[in-house]
Amino acid sequence: MDSSQLLKGVLDLAVLAVLNERDGYGYDVVRRLREAGLEEVGDASVYGTLRRLFKAGALTSYVVASDEGPHRKYYGLNEVGRSMYATQAKTWASFAATMASLLEERRG
Repeated sequence: MDSSQLLKGVLDLAVLAVLNERDGYGYDVVRRLREAGLEEVGDASVYGTLRRLFKAGALTSYVVASDEGPHRKYYGLNEVGRSMYATQAKTWASFAATMASLLEERRG
């Protein structure tokens, strides 16, 4: 199974989950996703997801000066984003449980 296709389907949820922990700038979100085990996530995919979620009204953004180079645009969840995260997390948990059950039945 191509894990990149699975990742595309859950990237919004993964980004929302990372930002639910704490705000972050683009590359910070990429790094945290990779540290969590999503090594295949692409920078451009995450940046595009952040822009799309921001346009959808799920994220706030603010700029912070950096001592190490250009300023950084941080993103955080707002009320819409927290609601979206809760809904998608519930949907994913239900889907994952269904798949686990199906796989267990077939293995048995």
